[in-house]
Amino acid sequence: MSDNIIQLNEDLIKHDLKNLVRSSVEETLNALLDKEADELVNAQKYERSSNRQGYRSGHYKRNFQTTSGEVELNVPKLKGVPFETAIIERYRRRESSVEEALIEMYLAGVSVRRVEDITEALWGTKVSPGTISNLNKKAYEHIETWRSRPLSGTYPYVYVDGVYLKRSWGGEIQNASILVAIGVSMDGCREIIGAAEGMKEDKESWRSFFVWLKKRGLTGVRLIIGDKSLGMLETIPEVFPDAHYQRCTVHFYRNIFSVIPRNKMKAVSMMLKAIHGQESKATALEKAQQVAAKLIEMKLSKAAKKLQDGIEETLTYMDFPTQHWTRIRTNNTIERLNREIKRRTKAIGAFPDGQSALMLVCARLRHVAGTVWGTRCYMNMDHLNHLADDPLSDNIAG
Repeated sequence: MSDNIIQLNEDLIKHDLKNLVRSSVEETLNALLDKEADELVNAQKYERSSNRQGYRSGHYKRNFQTTSGEVELNVPKLKGVPFETAIIERYRRRESSVEEALIEMYLAGVSVRRVEDITEALWGTKVSPGTISNLNKKAYEHIETWRSRPLSGTYPYVYVDGVYLKRSWGGEIQNASILVAIGVSMDGCREIIGAAEGMKEDKESWRSFFVWLKKRGLTGVRLIIGDKSLGMLETIPEVFPDAHYQRCTVHFYRNIFSVIPRNKMKAVSMMLKAIHGQESKATALEKAQQVAAKLIEMKLSKAAKKLQDGIEETLTYMDFPTQHWTRIRTNNTIERLNREIKRRTKAIGAFPDGQSALMLVCARLRHVAGTVWGTRCYMNMDHLNHLADDPLSDNIAG
């Protein structure tokens, strides 16, 4: 019985079948090209006709990628009439869509090696790293347009921070800072309004960054939220004289924890949170004095000094609607974005220059901005309008 069983070489059948399909596709496409050429010339090969529009002048070969594999096209050359074929136009559209897909994969965080594997699985041919690099150059032109776009409307709340990346400089690996700004517009949505190379977070870098944002149309800024940077603090009054500064409470806590023994951090953390859990700025400042005294009793005088010196700049948010307090007292919204940037750039290591680092960061920012992140309402800005009408109405905790 077993002698009657036919053994099939599955791999060989698949290979032969694929070649058969590819040959059929190649033959069909070449026949279509010849037919289109006849229609354009308005005459068959070697036909004498007064209605003839042109003459054939041989063929040129062109490789054409299909889902069945790569085929060779014999594209007709014509004299007296341009050869415009729907097949080639469809190929161009397909080529464009493939480019867009490759760029989107790369910018979405897919590694170059993974992109190569995906293209080989989908189209039967592997896209080289050089091709991906060339495609990214095209993408970067669009990214630069997005990065430098004019800003319209007003942004009452602006979050700022710097993310540090590694870059080569004179044969050495150094830190380079990319300054990032997120604005909350009057419709309550977050928008990435700026990203620029800052080298170091010094006064000149922050001043250039803020001036650049203002020239692009940033107006209506009432509160700037960020970690404490002397260069930034000195620049805000110069560029945005009507804006207030809110120091991120999380970074403030970390600064105090740096001079506290580990076994006392939990107790001190609860004390600090009690300050920012008060219902008004006056009671918060009063609570801060009590906490400072308690820290001195615990022989934590350095922590008490840091608390007394910096507490007031962490309470600016209390001059704004209570409904916004949890959103504007920390820099968490931009910190999460920075973590996403570092996740994407971690595998790269050191960038060859600051421009390439900036472009990849902006590419990632643009990708995030195009998701639900940029369309979801982050806070109800009606409360801010009510505060403008009556400063006391919405600034009392309820």
